[in-house]
Amino acid sequence: MAASVLNTPRAIEVSVFIVRAFIKLRQFIAGRKELQRKISQIEKRLIDHDEPIVELVNLIKRLLNPEPPPKKRRLGF
Repeated sequence: MAASVLNTPRAIEVSVFIVRAFIKLRQFIAGRKELQRKISQIEKRLIDHDEPIVELVNLIKRLLNPEPPPKKRRLGF
């Protein structure tokens, strides 16, 4: 984009550098298909565990901060 606006050798060089960086990034991602597949599998497995974990954390919080017992009425005169 800079080369189309500025039309200087430096702007052209920067634009080419950016395009090459995106090409390398795309190649890097494309070469990691196995890693992407494994990450997807892990995500699918963990989705089922989110609710129980949140419920467990909430129960632990309730145990750490119990509600105070209600005040007892005095018996007698």
